[in-house]
Amino acid sequence: MKKVEAIIKPFKLDEVKDKLTEIGVHGVTVTDVKGFGRQKGHTELYRGAEYVVDFLPKAKLEIAIPDTKLEEVLEAISKMSVMDLVELISEMEEKFDV
Repeated sequence: MKKVEAIIKPFKLDEVKDKLTEIGVHGVTVTDVKGFGRQKGHTELYRGAEYVVDFLPKAKLEIAIPDTKLEEVLEAISKMSVMDLVELISEMEEKFDV
């Protein structure tokens, strides 16, 4: 089994979820996270004071899948979330339901 972690833009979440469901992935854990990188953030005005927003909102997906579905899942996520993607793949020794 593999564990795939992907960080995407939050507004792409529904599209990615629909595509994953379409290919047979029915369980995804989603966490709201913040990060910075290529987008560099932006400045905002609040009560007359200007400040820099460096950390932008992101959605982190965690998906446990069989080895046979890995390429299909990676392709689905990357097609649906263009230009804002970090994927981490790790080996899972064991999976159990609680």
